[in-house]
Amino acid sequence: MNFLAHIYLSGENDLIKIGNFMADGIRGKQFEHFPEDVQKGILLHRFIDTYTDSHDIFRQSTKRLHEKYHHYAGVIVDIVYDHFLAKNWEKYSDEKLDRFVNRFYRSLHGNYPILTEKTQDMMPYMIKQNWLLSYQTVEGIHQILTQMDRRRSKNQSNMQFATAELKEFYPEFEREFTLFFEDMKSQANQKLLSL
Repeated sequence: MNFLAHIYLSGENDLIKIGNFMADGIRGKQFEHFPEDVQKGILLHRFIDTYTDSHDIFRQSTKRLHEKYHHYAGVIVDIVYDHFLAKNWEKYSDEKLDRFVNRFYRSLHGNYPILTEKTQDMMPYMIKQNWLLSYQTVEGIHQILTQMDRRRSKNQSNMQFATAELKEFYPEFEREFTLFFEDMKSQANQKLLSL
């Protein structure tokens, strides 16, 4: 799961959302230096990643991409799944996606001092290009994958071309996401209650 799903699965607590959002850059026990609710978000993020990577449906989605994208297949499916969450947002939330996204951006600004340096550096680009809202369209996904590709040395991942497979197998990916996400929501809710 990518940014949008991680934020959504965090419930209503802004600090848990922030912890979940910025957890990728926090290694080992470094998370213990953050406020308690941010720690919960980081631990929730780690749980979501572990659960996702071992899930049969997620693996089924990645198999479609392995031959061409190798170990980047999982990264691509994370982004693709965020696309289907954004596209079908009204099934998962009563709040409009743009309001949800803008509320999250405001909470990043309001909690700026506790953000990691990596998150602080990324934030202006993310907000200016409105990454979270751009997940709604295939064109937006293409832009995200292209930006990610550029950060890899010599565009080795070729992720920018993965929208071809997204278009080709669109119904299959959407069906897999829908089945997977129902399970993921339930698992994340249980994990949140235990933190």
